[in-house]
Amino acid sequence: MNNSVRLRLSVLMLLEYFIWGAWYVTMGTYLMSSLEVNATQVGAAYANLSIAAIISPFFVGLVADRFFSAQKVLGTLHLMGAATLYYISTVEHFQIFWWLILLYTLLYMPTMSLVNSISFSQMEDPDKEFPRIRVLGTLGWIAAGLLIGFIELETSYMTFRIAAYCSLLLGILSFFLPSTPPTGKSASISAILGLDALVLFKKRSFVVFFVSSILVCIPLAFYYNFANPFLNDVGMENAAAKMTLGQVSELLFMLLMPLAFRRLGIKKMMLIGIFAWVVRYLLFAYGDIGPGIWMLYFGIILHGVCYDFFFVSGQIYIDKKSKPSFRNSAQGLITFATYGVGMFIGSFVSGAVTDKFLVDINGILSYQWESIWLVPAIIALLVGLIFMFFFREKLVGTLKVDNKMPHILPNTDNRGQKDLVDGLTDSADPKTES
Repeated sequence: MNNSVRLRLSVLMLLEYFIWGAWYVTMGTYLMSSLEVNATQVGAAYANLSIAAIISPFFVGLVADRFFSAQKVLGTLHLMGAATLYYISTVEHFQIFWWLILLYTLLYMPTMSLVNSISFSQMEDPDKEFPRIRVLGTLGWIAAGLLIGFIELETSYMTFRIAAYCSLLLGILSFFLPSTPPTGKSASISAILGLDALVLFKKRSFVVFFVSSILVCIPLAFYYNFANPFLNDVGMENAAAKMTLGQVSELLFMLLMPLAFRRLGIKKMMLIGIFAWVVRYLLFAYGDIGPGIWMLYFGIILHGVCYDFFFVSGQIYIDKKSKPSFRNSAQGLITFATYGVGMFIGSFVSGAVTDKFLVDINGILSYQWESIWLVPAIIALLVGLIFMFFFREKLVGTLKVDNKMPHILPNTDNRGQKDLVDGLTDSADPKTES
């Protein structure tokens, strides 16, 4: 990959995630303050992303990959997305906002797969080259949070305007990306839904992992939907900027994962990830903007443990337990279950619970955040106990590889996990559940 292509792909990844980070984190704060909606409506707005996550693979697999060049589809979607985002910034009624955000997420979600496809098509060694490009996406998300926080736009429609302008820019730049012609083949519906991987459900540990992955998305939705409104409500300045500490933490803990795998093993890694959610929400429940502000910062920084140790470890677990013939389907299945089904349920549960603890104190409506955060803490605790007692992949070292083929990183994995997988393969295979 020459320097010109590397530069264009780096800008592509940076803008792709800057656009998402510019509006997503603070949407709940904007809706509750500017449009004066309730928490249930906030949850409904965030649920649109899950709807789009369920639908977008069908568009990419059945239409985009078959008929159109990826860079042209990407450019068209971002140009349409720019117009939609700008229109969103002008509306004053939630009903119109909800339909427009649904439209935008339907336009945006396919672009994530297209960005990966364009990037992979230009790489000779994706295991080494892709992580260097993908890290720009995280930096883009961090840059968006810092910008929105420091210029105090968290309650402003300008978050959508900024995202719209960047989407317009990326839409134009997309047509100058390296050509990625259509494959001429469409993916089957069974492959898109991951049905080819249903054979994995014969194993109890996988069933426990699958169910736990869906359930742990409920606490995850509480954080994505209401952490920023909470931090603003309790008086934290530049909350969006300070929440980027979570992404910094995610990068740092990613580097620690190979060592953690060797020392702890897959079960302990994922258990730490689940119970970290319990600790995070207890810190949010009992922290404050005064002497307890360290608890709020610590809760934010725990994002690296919460996300990497469960969700990234889970992706590696799936990769190791799947045969090459259905490995991509297995990854698609767990993505469908988590970001589709799990986050959809979590969005509505988080909204309903938050509304439940809205009380009138001397004529002033106030959210009882301590009670709100205890709910996802309890849910995460229960999920952790289920996982602890019924998941059997527990020993340190490598997982038992169910296929006899060499390890192959799936092209759908956008985190570049070769180094992490190497951490699983440095010691002898222990006995695990067959």
